[in-house]
Amino acid sequence: MSYRELSPVELDALRELSNIGAGHAATALSQMLGRAITLEVPSVRSLPFKDVPVTVGGAEALVVGLFMRIYGDTKGNVLLVLPQESSAALIGSLTGKAPEEKVFREELRLETMQESILKEIGNILAGAFLSTLSQALTINLVPSVPGLAYDMAGAVLDALFIELGQVGDTALLVETEFLEMSKEVQGHFFLIPDPQSLEVILGAMAKMKW
Repeated sequence: MSYRELSPVELDALRELSNIGAGHAATALSQMLGRAITLEVPSVRSLPFKDVPVTVGGAEALVVGLFMRIYGDTKGNVLLVLPQESSAALIGSLTGKAPEEKVFREELRLETMQESILKEIGNILAGAFLSTLSQALTINLVPSVPGLAYDMAGAVLDALFIELGQVGDTALLVETEFLEMSKEVQGHFFLIPDPQSLEVILGAMAKMKW
């Protein structure tokens, strides 16, 4: 899989569009948690898949990865990576009880209800983000049911890329970092469009009136 080099204008437009989508996603998460979630301005960059774990704290960082395939007029993937501590904080916020430390930290295991909560968070973020893009671009973008993996970042991302058949290739990452004021909750949200679908998105953006 390869991407052509994007022009500065295309990069800026993709960043601005993603900023709007991420803003709606942050609002949806804020409403769900009952506290403000902010976001960093999205970055757009191309890098080898093997280098992606570095962006989320290193290959050995324990994370929960939520991944969704994008269907509709374009294809691609959405990936949400939550540090272990943020995952526990989110579960605690929504249930009043954080995961048992021994099970969560040593056995790398989540209960079914806890997995469901994290999947719903991924579903809400991806849904809000893609819905905004769909309306702005007048194209259909629909996320799949979230998949979840809990392990070291290197293992989580390797498993995802193997499933997608994209090992050793390059990803165009539109990355947004979500932050809660106390930094108890943070996470990385990635939009990874397929190369052909990227052209559809760029073509739709070219017709937009900003």
